[in-house]
Amino acid sequence: MRIARFSIDGNVAFGAVEGDKPDELVLDIIKGIPFADFELSGTKVPLSKVRLLPPVLPNKVVAFGRNYAEHARELGNEVPDAPFAFFKPSTSVIGHGDEIQYPSFSEELHHEAELAVVIGRMCREVPRERVRDVILGYTCANDITARDVQRREKQWARAKGFDTSCPLGPWVETDLEPSDLTIQLTVNGQQRQLGRTSEMIHPIEDLIVNISEAMTLLPGDVILTGTPAGVGPLAVGDEVSVSIEGIGTLTNKVVKRG
Repeated sequence: MRIARFSIDGNVAFGAVEGDKPDELVLDIIKGIPFADFELSGTKVPLSKVRLLPPVLPNKVVAFGRNYAEHARELGNEVPDAPFAFFKPSTSVIGHGDEIQYPSFSEELHHEAELAVVIGRMCREVPRERVRDVILGYTCANDITARDVQRREKQWARAKGFDTSCPLGPWVETDLEPSDLTIQLTVNGQQRQLGRTSEMIHPIEDLIVNISEAMTLLPGDVILTGTPAGVGPLAVGDEVSVSIEGIGTLTNKVVKRG
């Protein structure tokens, strides 16, 4: 099931996305929330009539860096022996179609296409064999990074945590085998990144075991799983799209921060 979060006539709701052709997609409005038992209302609205919102509002976004060997090498970094985590705040999250605001303190903004894991229930110290039980589904992410700031400041709070630096969407796909999916990123229609989730150094199970050893994960929390090689610059006016096999396409435009 594809679960979207959207607004219509000033109201926010979740809905199940139905249909195959992009111009014929409809939303069957969900009674309740997707983190508990829910029913479909049978009330359907065309996707073209709503505004898609970030598919979840995470309490925290836990991101894992350098989880693709070629990406680590392209930036001159060693491949880590263990998962390497950092955080993006909830205020960094935006949805499909929202604007990425180029921060005033950076002159080198980069894109990073990633598979995002959405947690479906509260959990802690998750054993490896139970990881799939705590996952609601998967969505597309773009770990927007102020690369010059990252190099200069050494730690990544401002470089990766500024407002609008975490586009997510367009929806959550709950029925998906994530171990070998194509990840592609384009800028203004030109391909920049192309990889497969099978190239991850540490698979999803290891990432969730690693972080849940340290902290409780809550429903709606998001895990970013790393980016394949090909990261590069974004400029004001660029349109950047992340497409992941079996999920869909997340598109955002870069604007000057007003």
